[in-house]
Amino acid sequence: MFIAYAVVGVLLALALTASATFTLQRNDQIVANMQKVQVPDSWLPRLAALKAAGAIGLVAGLWVTPLGVAAAVGATLYFIGAVISHLRVKDHELAPAAVLTLVAAAALTLRILA
Repeated sequence: MFIAYAVVGVLLALALTASATFTLQRNDQIVANMQKVQVPDSWLPRLAALKAAGAIGLVAGLWVTPLGVAAAVGATLYFIGAVISHLRVKDHELAPAAVLTLVAAAALTLRILA
């Protein structure tokens, strides 16, 4: 199970790192998606920091189990919030958020079982 967590956790960490970087750079597509779900611009740096912290925690979780569990819980809750935000504004283009929710939940399950 540990190898499975390592693969899923590192892939999720890479996705979170890329997303945090694009959010901090105010990538046009990211900003447009955030505006579509009515996220205030002032939240973007905080959301990027949460994603970066999740990425760091997932990788550190390879050595420190409780940190990996906490990071996976946080990432799962973050993406559940993203799905809810899309549904709240009736935006049905939520596949990326839904997939990342499942990947984060898988990382959580695998880290607990490892």
